[in-house]
Amino acid sequence: MVDISDGHGLAKEGRRFGSGFPMSLRLDWNWLGVAPYLTFAFLFLILPILYLIQGAFQTPDGSYSLTTLISLSQPQLAGSYWLSIRLSFVSASLGAVFGLFLACALILGGLPSWMRRAFMTYSGVASNFAGVPLAFAFIATLGRLGLATLILRDVFGLNIYAAGFSLFSFWGLAIVYLYFQMPLMVLMITPALEGLRPQWKEAAESLGASTWQYWRHIGLPILAPSVLGCFLLLFANAFGTLATIYALTGGNYEVVPIVLFQQIRGNVLYNPNLGYALAFGMILIMIVTNSLYFLLRRRAERWQK
Repeated sequence: MVDISDGHGLAKEGRRFGSGFPMSLRLDWNWLGVAPYLTFAFLFLILPILYLIQGAFQTPDGSYSLTTLISLSQPQLAGSYWLSIRLSFVSASLGAVFGLFLACALILGGLPSWMRRAFMTYSGVASNFAGVPLAFAFIATLGRLGLATLILRDVFGLNIYAAGFSLFSFWGLAIVYLYFQMPLMVLMITPALEGLRPQWKEAAESLGASTWQYWRHIGLPILAPSVLGCFLLLFANAFGTLATIYALTGGNYEVVPIVLFQQIRGNVLYNPNLGYALAFGMILIMIVTNSLYFLLRRRAERWQK
C-alpha cells in the first residue's frame, strides 16, 4: 500500500513502474524499425515458399501425393538439374578464380587508390547487371555479327564460330555468366583480403620464408574458407539465373529455371505442381549451399580473429 499523502512514495512507485505500467508490459520499440522488413519477408518470401512446398506434394487434382516429386527423376527433368549444376559450377569456379586474382591485384598489388575505388564501383554495378541488357550487350559483342567477332575475323583472320564457338552454347553462356560472377567475387572476397595482416607476412619473411611459402602455408589456408564460401554463393547465384539465359536463348536451353517457367507459365507445358516441385528442389540446393557458406564464414571469421 502506498500512502497517497506521501509524495515521495508516489515518486518511488512511478520510477519503479515507469509510465504507470509494469515493466513486463512495456513494449520494446526497437522492434519497430525492423517490422517493415519482417512483414515484407513474411509476405513475399516465407508465404510463397510454404505455398510452393504445399504444391510440390500435391497432384493437379489437389490430392496430396509424392507422385509429383518422384516425377523429378524423369530423364528430362534430371537432365535439366544436371545441366544447371554443371553450368553453375563452371561459372562459379571461373568467377572465383579470376575474381580472386583481380581482387588480389586491387587490394594487395599496390595499385593507386583511385583505380581501386573505380573497380569497386564498377563491381557493384556489374554484379547486378543481368537480364535483357546483358544479353543484348553480349550479342552485339560476341554474336555472329558482333563487334569482337568481326574484328577477330577481319583483322586477325580468326573465325571463332567456324572453330566451333557459339554464344548460345554451354561455354558461351558460362562466359556471359562471368560478367556478373567476377565482380561479385571481388566484392565478397575484398574484406577477407583486407583482413590479412601485414605482420604475418613480415614475420614469415623474417624467418626466411619466400613469397610462395607465405601464401602456401599462411595466406591461402586463411583465405580458403572465405574463397570456398564465395564459390558457394556464386554457385547459388548462377543456379537461380533466369532472365539472362532466357533472353539469350529464348527459352530453348533447358536449365531448371527455364523448365520451371515453362511448367508454370507455358502454353503447351502447363503443370504448376511440377513447377512447384522443381522450385522445391532448387530451394533444397540453395539451403545446402547457403548452410555450407555460413559454416565456412564462421570458420573464416574465427581464423582472422
